[in-house]
Amino acid sequence: MGEHNRGTTSILSGPTLNSPEPALPTGSNPEGRRGLAAVIKLDGFRRLWIGQIFSQLADKFYIVLMVYLIAQYWVSSTPQSNEALAEVAAAIRMDFETRAQKITLLATGIYVANTIPAMLLGTVAGVWADRWPKRRVMVASNALRALLVLLAPVCLLPGPHWLGLSWGYWALLVMTFLESVLTQFFAPAEQATIPQLVPKEHLLAANSLYQATSMGATIVGFALGDPILRLLKQAFLSLGLNGGEFLLLPFCYGMAAISLSTIQMQEQPRDSSRESVWQEIGDGLQVLRQQAAVRGAMLHLVVIYSLLAAMYVLAITLAGSIKGLGPTGFGMILAMSGIGMALGAVVMAQTGHRFNRRNLCATGLGTIACTLVLLGGVLGSLGPTLLLCGLLGVGAALVAIPAQTTIQEDTPEAQRGKVFGLQNNLINITLSLPLVLAGALVSSYGLVPVLWLLAALALVAALLERPWQRC
Repeated sequence: MGEHNRGTTSILSGPTLNSPEPALPTGSNPEGRRGLAAVIKLDGFRRLWIGQIFSQLADKFYIVLMVYLIAQYWVSSTPQSNEALAEVAAAIRMDFETRAQKITLLATGIYVANTIPAMLLGTVAGVWADRWPKRRVMVASNALRALLVLLAPVCLLPGPHWLGLSWGYWALLVMTFLESVLTQFFAPAEQATIPQLVPKEHLLAANSLYQATSMGATIVGFALGDPILRLLKQAFLSLGLNGGEFLLLPFCYGMAAISLSTIQMQEQPRDSSRESVWQEIGDGLQVLRQQAAVRGAMLHLVVIYSLLAAMYVLAITLAGSIKGLGPTGFGMILAMSGIGMALGAVVMAQTGHRFNRRNLCATGLGTIACTLVLLGGVLGSLGPTLLLCGLLGVGAALVAIPAQTTIQEDTPEAQRGKVFGLQNNLINITLSLPLVLAGALVSSYGLVPVLWLLAALALVAALLERPWQRC
């Protein structure tokens, strides 16, 4: 299938035969080194991780670039009385008076175009991720995204208008949709590759590193994306060249493709499937029916991401209750949750293998429940709120990382792409409901009752694990 063959020493076996000292724990060497330092020494995983860094950063920079282009090229030139857009804003109950509100409305279109493929195509893309060599899927998806974003400057060319906006804005929506479609193929292939490159004993550390990297990329990408774009633009202008800001995304996606293309991995050859896509999706669902551990882990991921999605909305109200911060300072609250998840991931990587995973999940859910209740009692206090949000992030890491590791371990290799595609589908769908309901519930009943409701849901999920039976 075009994959490199490493001879008798498979990358699945950990250290090479010439290693003077076994670096990784195995069945015959259970006391081998664990943690981040050990898992990074795995050559194939290290290359996958580097590819993830660039790909994650590119995904965040993409959103920042779209908002930047909207602010620079469309909102400033949009007529003050755009009746079509005003009607759209009224339909979704969004104000459309200030420049910031217009940017928000147009950026919402980008978010929708990015979300639709994630909600509709994840499972189908997972089927093809199983049918095709995973390394090729990862390389091709990043290379194609690098080529696709090169078209962004073309969207700035003058042309016809529709609903008061240049054709270029609508072209950006199409480009965003296609970029998201390619991401749906990359995500399950990437997740299914981790257990092929990492020994079972190191999966928890590998997933912890991935979680920490994802949080770090989110913070860096959203916090530094705009300054980096402006710096690139000015740097190229000083050389007499335009469009420097458009080089960041092709560079990141291209570097991801290059790093992933150097991975040496062995995949089981697959015969051309005689089953239809829908039959293979049924095979993935059958895994959930037959594997209680996978089903439970999937449920944990759905619960934790639903709670986090609700917090994205509640963070605005939390920030608004704090004097000197205000609703626009909600990013600080979300950043603290991200930092907490990153710290929790590091702790999990170093010590998580010592504990029962279901106990870890129950502990994480219990921590989240307590944190949500306490947040209702410290409204208006900046320090305690930030501290509790960081603790909430740690609790989320205690749930998400063991759950992801369980899915990787207990899912048959031939079904991993389907299961991870289904996982991405479920998560993206369940993310939408809390985003819609949380704001409405806060408006109707207030912040504290909603926090208690979320805490009750987390507590019920923790008790369903019956951690006292494994103490």
